[in-house]
Amino acid sequence: MKILSVRIPDELKVLIDARAKGQHRQPADQVRRYLEVAIIAEDNPDLPFSFIEGILEAQAELDAGLSEPYEFGDGAGQ
Repeated sequence: MKILSVRIPDELKVLIDARAKGQHRQPADQVRRYLEVAIIAEDNPDLPFSFIEGILEAQAELDAGLSEPYEFGDGAGQ
């Protein structure tokens, strides 16, 4: 992993620190999360923030092995 130093205003640092604490993350992890969401949002401007968060959460659950295959019905009643 490469290191990138970025200067941010003090007011933004305070906000990031508070949000990181609320999310039980380190500030650097919070910034990485915001960057990940921002890149996805920029590539998909029609998707709401909450939808992007849901996709990322679902992907994390899939990666952790918390998914089950979906069973389609037998077609009766269709």
